Amino acid sequence: MSDTPSQSKPSSQVVKRHGLTTRLWHWINAVCLLVLLMSGLQIFNAHPSLYWGNGSDFDNPIMTIGAQLGDDGDPMGYMAIAGWQIPTTGVLGYSGPEGAKQARAFPAWATLPDSQWLSLGRQWHFTAAWVFGLLLVGYLVYSIISRHRRRLIGVHRGEMSQFGHAVAEHAKLRFSRVRDYNIIQKLTYLLVLAVLLPLMVLTGLTMAPAIDAAWPWLTYVFGGHQSARTIHFISAFSLVGFFIVHVLLVLVSGLFNNMRAMTTGGYRVDTPSTSTDKERDHG
Repeated sequence: MSDTPSQSKPSSQVVKRHGLTTRLWHWINAVCLLVLLMSGLQIFNAHPSLYWGNGSDFDNPIMTIGAQLGDDGDPMGYMAIAGWQIPTTGVLGYSGPEGAKQARAFPAWATLPDSQWLSLGRQWHFTAAWVFGLLLVGYLVYSIISRHRRRLIGVHRGEMSQFGHAVAEHAKLRFSRVRDYNIIQKLTYLLVLAVLLPLMVLTGLTMAPAIDAAWPWLTYVFGGHQSARTIHFISAFSLVGFFIVHVLLVLVSGLFNNMRAMTTGGYRVDTPSTSTDKERDHG
């Protein structure tokens, strides 16, 4: 007669994962970041090259997106990185509907406004940037003083030892429904909140003439105006990469449960049945 205990399906319960402040901040910033990205691409289209230092070395850009005549005499789009050229016709450099393609770094559908309107693009960008920057500062302060936020995203003693296991579980697309974020989520959000977003805001400020006049040291910290612009561009597309991975993980780890957490705040967690699970659940 076997003494192995029978396996039972774990029970679950809905807990409050995100408060109203976090949910509002998340969705307002999602809109701000979309406007910032699309208007930023419009601004970039006015001079689609990146440099390093304080001035523009037009003969040696780090990266450039443009159009030129191909070997067959037809226009083609390209992206050049450190002298290495990649054909990008139809996506970057030369794009648009058949019969109406035009030379522009990023296509019309990806820019705000969709026409080549630099002044309006700058207005959209700066307005969204100030809203985003103020909300970011407020949320960072809130995350420090809120005990719930510190528990949810803060890395606690002993959690780093779970990193290898968390990576293996993610690779197998196995996701535990627990109250707090796992170590991968915590490290990622800390990187985004404490490094990537502040870096994007600060490099953006160096390109504002009034801020540059008041705080010239900020431009010096980033190695010059063009270096700051390049870092700003890299930071923006790092956020795009984060967003893509974020959305994919939301889809594969439970769309309804994750969306409920960011709309009503409720998140369904598995009720732990062993001491190990309890320790993992409560950090």
